[in-house]
Amino acid sequence: VQLQACGGGSVQAGGSLTLSCETSGITLRLNSMAWYRQAPGKQRELVAGVTRNYGTNYADSVKGRFTISRDNAKNMVYLQMNDLKPEDTGVYYCNRMNPFNYWGQGTQVTVSS
Repeated sequence: VQLQACGGGSVQAGGSLTLSCETSGITLRLNSMAWYRQAPGKQRELVAGVTRNYGTNYADSVKGRFTISRDNAKNMVYLQMNDLKPEDTGVYYCNRMNPFNYWGQGTQVTVSS
């Protein structure tokens, strides 16, 4: 299994980023997927999920600002992040909603005020 997240960066509050996750070694269409983040000194938390049937769910803190999507044909999962806030800072990972033990290296998002 490979879960390669990319697209992070440093932005000012109010800015936008789009994260991408390239998956391999899994049949993406059979899996509900999610984006997680780990802020400094905090536990990893689920930010957004998308089911096999394209249903979505979001943490309250990101509702209305983040959009998760998937492209099974390309084995990709995306996270569009708008109106970013300093509290969105952290390392973002993609994984299944029932996560593998393997997490990949994630991608750093830093939002400055």
